Amino acid sequence: MQNLGLEQRGHVLLIAGGTAVHRRAVQVAPSANLAALGVIPVSMLLNSGLSCDTTYLDGAQDPNLVLTRLRTAAATPGPLLVYLSGRLTLDRRGRRLHLALAGTTPGSVRYTALPWEWLGTELRDRPAGLTTVLIDLVADKAAWPLLQEYGSLPSSPSAEVYGVVAPPGSSGSGNAVSSYTRCWIDQLAASPGRPSNLHLHSLAAGAAALPPGTLVLPTARELAVSASVSASVPASARPAEPAVAPEPSVRAEPAQAPGPGSAVDEAVPDPRPRIHALATSGRHTEAAALAQAWEQYVLQHQGYGSAEATGWLEIRADLARMAGAFGLATELWTSAGRIRLASQSPDAPEVHAAAAGALYCWTQLKDPATAIDTAPELIALLRALPSPDTRHIELAQQRLEFLHRTPSRL
Repeated sequence: MQNLGLEQRGHVLLIAGGTAVHRRAVQVAPSANLAALGVIPVSMLLNSGLSCDTTYLDGAQDPNLVLTRLRTAAATPGPLLVYLSGRLTLDRRGRRLHLALAGTTPGSVRYTALPWEWLGTELRDRPAGLTTVLIDLVADKAAWPLLQEYGSLPSSPSAEVYGVVAPPGSSGSGNAVSSYTRCWIDQLAASPGRPSNLHLHSLAAGAAALPPGTLVLPTARELAVSASVSASVPASARPAEPAVAPEPSVRAEPAQAPGPGSAVDEAVPDPRPRIHALATSGRHTEAAALAQAWEQYVLQHQGYGSAEATGWLEIRADLARMAGAFGLATELWTSAGRIRLASQSPDAPEVHAAAAGALYCWTQLKDPATAIDTAPELIALLRALPSPDTRHIELAQQRLEFLHRTPSRL
């Protein structure tokens, strides 16, 4: 009722904080990010055809000025996009996270930086579904331990938060647009229609050259909790077995995914039934994004090559198969087979299952170039298996020779 009589308008608020520098290399250049976003039509940024106000804050030194602009934006009755880029730092005395502004120093954080909690306070009363916060940040050495303790970045429950927070000391990108923001813009420009923010984020995070340890938001835990709230699948219908498995038509046995409590707390619902429900209902992008987020979570906590991480890699492979992305599915199944070979016997059922899944997806490829590019690693994997049946290797080699002879068609 409070918006009665007000024009339905949107708002885009772009905030550039202080630059993050490590050993004279720029880790994130907020001004360059804002300049790149500034050339995109506001309707595309906001994903709305409503009239829109746009506010740029670049080089601000007064946190109260930023607060005023944030408060004005939060009062918008329509959709709101807040973009923040820069350096996260810490008020050591109060142990509170701040967005460093221009001129912020370790000793002046309390007076020259924007308290992160102000963002949540100003956005908390907005209606759900109208607010998106997009971030491209670097945490300094003071802020990073607290972020690791939180496991996420505190935000308003009424806002959808997407983006990345890189750890301190990662390699810089010069004075160019940050990798995540650049990929976000590229995916927005390349898509035939305006994708959802979750879709854009998953594509950008997957394509960006993110430093190891980067905090990707929303985290797997947050995605799972969100998905469980909106899930239409009753608990009684959730299978205990893996949500996805290799194509059974090539002598494949189901690859085991991590159990419900192997990668996360038991309090967090098992995400695999939700992922499976999304995929079988045709929502392949959402299923892939959720699975990739869980894979990243497991990689951070269990490590590369762990059984849990490999299980999620195999789930992503079969999700790609279900979506008809056979090139990606071939690469993922082949990678899973190679990882398993490094720690398991070549005659282990899981190794054979991964190889069988890779071979099946490779035979479904309709693009000759993709089939040729993915063939060498697949054939190398097949050769590593101690099987008396050489028909699979012969099939792959014959098809590859045929592709080289007639590359224009299959």
